Amino acid sequence: MEYLIQFGKAFFMFNFVMGLVYVLSWMERKQSALMQDRIGANRAEIFGLRVMGLFHPIADAIKMLTKEDFIPPEGHRLIHTLAPFLALFFAIISAAVIPFGGIYQFGDYRVSFQILNLDVGILYVFAMMSIGIYGFVLAGWSSHNNYSLLGGLRASSQMLSYEITMGATVIGIIMVYGTLDLQEMIFAQGRLLGGWLPRWGVILQPLGFFLFATAAMAETKRTPFDIPEAESEIIGYFTEYSGMKFGLFMTSDFVETVISSAMIITLFFGGWQVPYLQAGGWVFPWGTSWPLSQTAVMLLQVGAFIGKTFFFCFVLLLVRWTLPRFRWDQLVKLGWKIMLPLSIANILVTGLVILLLRS
Repeated sequence: MEYLIQFGKAFFMFNFVMGLVYVLSWMERKQSALMQDRIGANRAEIFGLRVMGLFHPIADAIKMLTKEDFIPPEGHRLIHTLAPFLALFFAIISAAVIPFGGIYQFGDYRVSFQILNLDVGILYVFAMMSIGIYGFVLAGWSSHNNYSLLGGLRASSQMLSYEITMGATVIGIIMVYGTLDLQEMIFAQGRLLGGWLPRWGVILQPLGFFLFATAAMAETKRTPFDIPEAESEIIGYFTEYSGMKFGLFMTSDFVETVISSAMIITLFFGGWQVPYLQAGGWVFPWGTSWPLSQTAVMLLQVGAFIGKTFFFCFVLLLVRWTLPRFRWDQLVKLGWKIMLPLSIANILVTGLVILLLRS
């Protein structure tokens, strides 16, 4: 039974991530079209139905699966083939520790809606996302193309510039909640501050939220941080890729967007928590209560996780189609000279406030 429960949680999370990737690949076209006063993709149809272009991702997948798989004659065939799988694999498995619901009692089983219950869940996410960069670096190296290699090096340099800031930003959250366990962190955010406000990370660490969100956008290599790809002017790491291998790189970008959004809500917006919703139902600060069944509470909390994640995916796409691309010197300066000092200052201020409150 335990194996069945684990399979069910993994099945839900995988389909949630990949389903949202499908929607995002459609949203990116439609959202940019609306912002630029265009119609957007609307030609693909099934049985005469177009549904606002929602079938275009299926047409794209068929096109990529049927295109020729080209490997440069002097490239490294094995590494060239493995690189996109590495990039996508580590992006997907980083979702294993992200809680998509609370802890519920089903008969004799107490089930936590989290695939892996790790005490160091934050470190796991950072480790998996960091290893995933090898897929992009190896893609550039194995293509035997100097421009592709430079694209891979830009990707690794950008990851290094913003991963440090992201890690330093998370330290403030860890100091506030006193745990590396993402599920415990969400439970801590469910408590009320002053009897009214939820103890969400965005309230206790507002600077940390903006720094983490910016670093997360840089980690996804999306505009305005898309210099490693920048296919409009600069040759990126996937220049020598075609067909479904290219599609895997594109999919990994969307998966990273979903994971980044899920981590933002987990650390700063209460994850699956809904303000004033407890295990027995609604309990409001002014004394009113509204009991609910466990099933209703579970559906509301899982729905909150899905809705919050979708909202921040929308925000990340909004930023992508609003801001122009940074120059390389601007990107590095932002990471090392502005965001990193601010994240260190955030740690010092957080520690000082904690000491003052305890004294």
